[in-house]
Amino acid sequence: MLRIVLFVLTNLAVMLLLTIVVKLTGLDAYAYSRGGLNLPALLVMAAVMGMGGSFISLLMSKWMAKMSVGAQVIDQPRNPTEAWLFDTVRRQAEKAGIGMPEIAVYDAPEMNAFATGASKNHALVAVSTGLLQSMDRDQVEAVLGHEITHVANGDMVTMALIQGVLNTFVIFLARVIGTVVDRMLSGNRDGGGGGFAYFAIVIVLQIVLGFLASLIVMWFSRWREFRADAGGARLASRQSMISALERLAGNHGENTLPKAIQAFGISGEGGVARLLMSHPPIAERIAALRQGA
Repeated sequence: MLRIVLFVLTNLAVMLLLTIVVKLTGLDAYAYSRGGLNLPALLVMAAVMGMGGSFISLLMSKWMAKMSVGAQVIDQPRNPTEAWLFDTVRRQAEKAGIGMPEIAVYDAPEMNAFATGASKNHALVAVSTGLLQSMDRDQVEAVLGHEITHVANGDMVTMALIQGVLNTFVIFLARVIGTVVDRMLSGNRDGGGGGFAYFAIVIVLQIVLGFLASLIVMWFSRWREFRADAGGARLASRQSMISALERLAGNHGENTLPKAIQAFGISGEGGVARLLMSHPPIAERIAALRQGA
């Protein structure tokens, strides 16, 4: 779990920052008229903030992923293993029809890998030292194929679009509900949106509604994992992909990836409730591959 949680948390942070900026600069006032809320203007403002916050998060995703795990980008292979990584990723990228991604290795004992980036031709593929040491090359090739498929499918861009739409509704609903609650607390006064109580209510509502929206993002994340597994099977082999997942299923060591970015990785099962999981259980993924899904 390395890609999605980072994106979601970054998005929430950006959205809260934009909310504060809008409030301090008075731009929130454009969403109000004498009679109260100007719903069309509010929806436009929500769309600009929502889509903007999502795509800012997308543009920051590669840099944040590198910084979070301390990934070292390999400009030139320094040993046979790195040379093999370059050749494998280059071959798979060409087969998938995308540009050559940056390749990085980060020091961590668990078996994990991730891919991220704002476009198919400017992506990053990173693997842990634990993955390279614990899997054979056929298994690593399947994992790399899984990550390359995420890039080729444009999963991060699609995620940004979904998150942007959800952001828009979160911002819109938070302000509509906030105005209603603020009026009730203030004796049903005209207008709205000007007091501290309203601002506090909107912040709380954005956090709550943002969390609920993240459940939809996690559902999409689980669904795309099956597609990425199928892509890994095509770029390597079905048996190699199944073998890699079986190896991951037997990896009971501690996941040392920061919690904020665990949804980026290939394993990412965790012990959280299913609705909050960015990855489906590995047993389901293996079953889907064996059924030829």
